[in-house]
Amino acid sequence: MFSNDFKVIDIHAHLPWQVNFIRRSEIADQYNAERSERMRLTWDFPNPASEKDEDRAIPIMDRWKGELDKYGLEKMIFLTSLNNDDLAEKVSQYPERFIGFAHHPIESENALEELTRAVDELGLNGYKMMGPLVNRPLHDPTLLPVWRFLADRKLPVLIHFGMLGRAGGIVEHQNINPLAIFRVASEFPEIPIIIPHFGAGYFKELLQLCWSCPNVHIETSGSNQWMRWMPYHLDLEILFRKTYELIGPERIVFGSDSNGFPRGFAYRYLQDQVRTCRDLNFREEDIESIFGNNARRLLNLQSGVEG
Repeated sequence: MFSNDFKVIDIHAHLPWQVNFIRRSEIADQYNAERSERMRLTWDFPNPASEKDEDRAIPIMDRWKGELDKYGLEKMIFLTSLNNDDLAEKVSQYPERFIGFAHHPIESENALEELTRAVDELGLNGYKMMGPLVNRPLHDPTLLPVWRFLADRKLPVLIHFGMLGRAGGIVEHQNINPLAIFRVASEFPEIPIIIPHFGAGYFKELLQLCWSCPNVHIETSGSNQWMRWMPYHLDLEILFRKTYELIGPERIVFGSDSNGFPRGFAYRYLQDQVRTCRDLNFREEDIESIFGNNARRLLNLQSGVEG
């Protein structure tokens, strides 16, 4: 899909972590199972029941390195794990291929101390948040120390806005709209803010935020099936074209939202997004910016696999 031996960087992947924001019920579980199977068939993902025991026995980071080698990716950024220590230990197994972001509640009393430890002692390179899980305004004075730390270090923060989870997930919250970060983004322009999934249902609001705040980046990860729940037509071509027209290629960052096996790296998402950019006749340098070079700049990375 690329020329000149270009290597992709995936800025959005997950290691196993605890999901505790979905309200479980027999009805919701059945609905989720039906939707998951329909999605698996639609995207031609492997059936989990078909996974071989010998594959399950392979250490998880060895499996992920194998995925990067198989699909020609240079690096993958993991945003969540059981905790910051677990994530740091796992990415350190292949530090030339994996990067980790801290992920702990910004509302906790020791949020700043934990973020400082995660960066200075554990070697993590950014911060991952979920807006709908923060139960106070994002510009609340109690959160300012974390924002100041990120600004002083110029560390990227990736913040999920929009619909969160599946049936039983969150669709209404004071921090579900990307505009909830407007005051922080305005007051701390040194913080590179990355918002995934094209806003996950709040595309218009995300574009408005980007119009005002040049430190906000749009990230492309996932199947973006939220488009089906919008009252007007959207598709990948519209998302990429509108984003490109407003903010240019320098603030669009590729992510896959890959999160487990046997699926592994969601190569189909990469294929569809690259094809969309080529259908829109993006320049080669713009495509390389979106699918790797912007992430390299945000994370101060050098080009090329180091080992």
